[in-house]
Amino acid sequence: MFAAEIRKRRVAGVLSSGWRWHLDEVFVKINGQQHYLCRAVDHEDEVLESFVTKRRDKKAALKFLKKTLNRHSHAAEIVMDRLRSYGVTPKKLGIHDRQETGRRESNRAENSHQPFRRRERAMLRFRRMRTLQKFAAVHASVHNHFSRERALHSRLNYKLNRAAALADWRGLLAA
Repeated sequence: MFAAEIRKRRVAGVLSSGWRWHLDEVFVKINGQQHYLCRAVDHEDEVLESFVTKRRDKKAALKFLKKTLNRHSHAAEIVMDRLRSYGVTPKKLGIHDRQETGRRESNRAENSHQPFRRRERAMLRFRRMRTLQKFAAVHASVHNHFSRERALHSRLNYKLNRAAALADWRGLLAA
């Protein structure tokens, strides 16, 4: 409930066409079976979209990219790793000219998995795919809301931003 409201506010402010997106997937085990959590991260380390799938093929990549593009408009550049399905997908959508692949280009997306992994370990893994999808969406929204780049702001501005985020959160809880 709260994550959906936060997401609506974030998406309204995010619709910008000059942004750079980083797409990546992470392996997640659910009841001993390997699944994939695909994530789209913007240039400010904010998670745009999370998508859980059983396969890592062209169909899943196409569905994920379509979902992300529909919800968040278009990006100026889309950075992907060299997964073969990611190479075919932008051609089908007509955005091949905006695709970038490189050896260390997707490090921003790789680093965005760390808070998720910490929380996953604390929860002692997941039991169902649906639970993972819900958790990933909520975790991304809450993390985006409270996570501010500490090193980029003075202590006073950082504290003011955190207080504003906490006030927003309490306002959502009261409503």
